Amino acid sequence: MELEKDSYSTHISQQFNEELETIRTQMLTMGGMVEQQVSDAIEALLTADVDRAEASRKVDQQTNAMELMIDDLCTTTIARRQPAASDLRLIVSISRAVSDLERIGDEATRICGQAIEQAQSGASQRGHQEVRHIGSLVRDMVRNVLTAFARNDIEMAYQVAKQDKEVDREYRTAMRSLVTYMMEDPRAISSVLSVIWALRSLERIGDHARNLAEHLIYQVSGTDVRHRSLKQIRQTVEDEADTLLGDDNSTEE
Repeated sequence: MELEKDSYSTHISQQFNEELETIRTQMLTMGGMVEQQVSDAIEALLTADVDRAEASRKVDQQTNAMELMIDDLCTTTIARRQPAASDLRLIVSISRAVSDLERIGDEATRICGQAIEQAQSGASQRGHQEVRHIGSLVRDMVRNVLTAFARNDIEMAYQVAKQDKEVDREYRTAMRSLVTYMMEDPRAISSVLSVIWALRSLERIGDHARNLAEHLIYQVSGTDVRHRSLKQIRQTVEDEADTLLGDDNSTEE
């Protein structure tokens, strides 16, 4: 009987691990879709590519559906398995992450709307240099934070959170430049406002990428770093590295 009980427990444990891996894989799949959506939205704006913008906007429906599906998987797994410790943190962090991914998709959709509007109006390319620069930073953040999730790499996650400060700084600089330009040439107000809204969406995507980084740090370390300073997040990452190093030394001994 004891052997049968052990065999049953092992089977249940294996099933649970497979369920967790499914949730994780689905989140990363959704992340890949959103990452591509952001890239396409930026390129559509810079190249006045209406077809690309329309195609990217349609992806938003798929990511919305994936958010609901992953949330359902998370809820069902918690109800059936009653996970604890690291398993529960993984589910909670992924549930939070898909919400931020969906919002990134929403912002990408807004950029597509601006791209279509600019292409149809034949607006000037004033502000596109700022879009290209900040867009490159934001794309790196989204790509790197998804890589961090795939590797459970909280050092990479911290670097993403840190990069959000650079995006905010570049965004403020771009705003000052574009507002000055509109004051000097009121005829450009309409077209420049469109770029400003796109830049605002990019800045928000950076914020959501930082949120994703914080969710991963919570998942791995058990410390909720939301609303904490970069210095405090850095300390959490270092403490986790020290803990892992200590565990490795204990194993060797």
